[in-house]
This record gives sequence, C-alpha cells and structure tokens, in this order.
Amino acid sequence: MLDQLREGLRNAIRKLIYSDVIDEKTVKEFLRDIQRTLLQADVNVKIVLDITSKIEKEALKSDIPAGLSKRDYIINLLYNELVKVLGEGEEINFSRNECNTILLVGIQGSGKTTFAAKLGKYFSREGYKVGVICADTFRPGAYEQLKTLCERAKIEFFGKPNETDSIKIALEGKEYFQKRGMNIIIVDTAGRHKEEKELINEMKKISEHLNPKLVLLVIDGTIGQQSYVQAKAFHEATQIGGIVITKLDGAAKGGGAIAAAASTQAKILFISTGEGLDDIEKFNPQRFVGRLLGLGDVKAILERVRQAEIEADEVKARRIMSGKMTIDDLYDQLLQLKKFGSIRKILELIPGMPEIDTINLDEIEDKIEKWRFIIQSMTKEERRDPEIINSSRIKRIARGAGVEEKEVKEMLKQYNNMKLMMKKTKGRFLRGIIR
Repeated sequence: MLDQLREGLRNAIRKLIYSDVIDEKTVKEFLRDIQRTLLQADVNVKIVLDITSKIEKEALKSDIPAGLSKRDYIINLLYNELVKVLGEGEEINFSRNECNTILLVGIQGSGKTTFAAKLGKYFSREGYKVGVICADTFRPGAYEQLKTLCERAKIEFFGKPNETDSIKIALEGKEYFQKRGMNIIIVDTAGRHKEEKELINEMKKISEHLNPKLVLLVIDGTIGQQSYVQAKAFHEATQIGGIVITKLDGAAKGGGAIAAAASTQAKILFISTGEGLDDIEKFNPQRFVGRLLGLGDVKAILERVRQAEIEADEVKARRIMSGKMTIDDLYDQLLQLKKFGSIRKILELIPGMPEIDTINLDEIEDKIEKWRFIIQSMTKEERRDPEIINSSRIKRIARGAGVEEKEVKEMLKQYNNMKLMMKKTKGRFLRGIIR
C-alpha cells in the first residue's frame, strides 16, 4: 500500500537513525527528504510545509523529554504531525435492533460497486444481516457486476435490471430487506460527476427518500489532491457522513488523496487496499501512520486472524511443536495462510520486519501455491507416511500437481527440515522464521 510514500518516509528515517550526530544540518536534511517524499505523493504543498516547519521548530529545541533520544524524539514528532493531518479515527456502531441504511455515492470509476460488496462482506463478518441494493441504472453492466460480487461475498442482493427509476429500486429494495429483518442495507448508486447537476439532484432525492443512517463518499485514491474538490462538491449536495478511499494498492497519489479528503469536514472511515473482497479496513490514523513509518500494526494482524476465522487446534499445535508434524498438518497451515491474503500485506503489519523489497515475495507465494498442489496430488498413505515416497511416486505426484520432480523433492526436504527444527528447538524455530 502506498509503496512510494512508505519507502520515502522510511529512507528518510533510516538516514536520520544512522547519522553520526543530530545537529541542525541533519534535521534540515531529514525534513527536506520528508518534504520531497510527501510532495511526490501529491500531498498539498501548504500541508507539507506546515508539517515540516512544526517538526523543525520542536526538533531544534534543546530540552528533549527524559528517556527519549534525539532521534526517537524527531521520529515521534513526524508520527504525531502525520496523524494530526489525517484527523481522528471514528468508530462505527450500528444498532442490531433496527434497519440501518448506508448510501454510497461517488463519481464514475471510483470503485464504488466493488466497495459495496466489500462493505457488505465486512459487516457480515461483524455479525450483521446485510443486504445490498443496486440502484445504478446509468452504467451498463452494473447490475450483473454487483450481483456476481455479492454472490462471491455470500450476501443478499436486490436489483431490477429492467427498471430505469433508481429511487423506485432503492425504496423497493429497502422494503424487501426490512421485511427480511436486515440490520444493514447498502445502496450502490450511479456514478456522478461534480459537473453533472441532474445526477447530483437525483442523488439528493435518493438521500431524501431513503433517509440513510450514513452517506459514504467513495473516492479513487489515484486522483490525489483532486479528492478535495470531489469531497467539497458532494458535501454541498448531501451531508456526507464519511469518506472511503479506494485503489490504495500501490497508488502513487494515495497520500495526497487521504490528506486532501481529511481536510474536509467528513471523516475517512474506510480504505480499500486491493482488488479482493477482503481488502477493506477501518481507517485508523495512528495505525496507518505507524505502518507507513515501519512501526507495524499488530492489532491489524489480530483482526485478520479473526476475519479469517482461524481457530487454534490445541492438540494439533502441540503435535507440531513437538516435531510430530504430518504432511496433513503442513497442508492445513498452507490453507490457513491463504486466508490471510497477500504475504506482502501480512509482513507490512509486523513491527521490525526487514525491508520487504529485500525479500522475493512473489517466489515465496508461488512456492506455497505449488506445495498445496503437490500435497493434493499425494495419496492418504503418502501424506501419513512420506518415507514411502520413492522416485516413481515422485514422478506421479509431480504429474498430478503440474510441477517438476525437483519441486516435489524440495517440498519434502523442507518439510523434513521444519519437522527436525521443531523437534530440536521445541517450537522456538517459529520465532526464528519471523526474525
């Protein structure tokens, strides 16, 4: 997420940490690096200058709080200023005893339809009964796209592909889901443009008829500072309750979009960090900045575990730790790992991890995927007792998995190494993997 911004900030911090002395010259050089990085991420010039001037003023003071080094103090100043720019986080608590309607608005191409399904799945995991309405009668294919996404997310869907009145669809959908006892109804509307007055008026009417609990403006993170213009136009048309920033997976201008949106009255409530239906998270400025600066986000890891519904099997865990791991145990671990999503995103959340760019993650993910196919190609007998796997069995397994024989041999070798290390270290090997 926001690779260029993250890399620039971390490089500046690294230079500061390894500086021989922290004098005025070092501080100014550090702040020039920060300015350059934020401007390249399309953050507004005024915001950048405001951040760096405040840091400079405090960093050059002689009285540093007890217990902090000069380096730590400056990094903490940067952290606090970035958090201030992004505003305060806000909790979203909907009553389960009433029907809460969420209206999604935004211009064409902002990723609104995909986000509707993501949001639906997010609340479904939180234990709500969710229904999604397609009230987009403007874009061809919107009905089919949202219906398919909702089916994948396993959430209920309502739409009328032959109806042209979006307000009628929204009201009928709301009535339909209310009768079915839904806690949350998400309404996807047609994409607007800030200059298209008719569409803005239609959005106002939908809002007036539905009386939504929350109106979310969906903004494409690749547009940078222009997000301020969008937020302002929509905020004037309807009372925006919150902002969603999408397409933050590698968006060079994502920092600018977040900073600009945060400068409006509305809060950023969610960010979308990838194309998968699980690539959505509540926006928390403290945690977000912590990850940008390489401070990690352990809480996000715990949330991912909960969302993936990974349940600890105590008997299996003891068996693995004692070095009695089976091939079936290894396969279960690979399946659980897949539930987390991208390995890159997991590593970004771990404090103190080495620079991710120094690790060939594509190769690791490719290898894990092949291992799953290899194990699937084994017989029950071979999984239970890998010692019986000879050259002829390796050939058969490789053919079944669509891999080369050497890759089957490598997986078996790695499995035996893991088993041996677990036995020798009584589980301490796991901590070694993280290091």
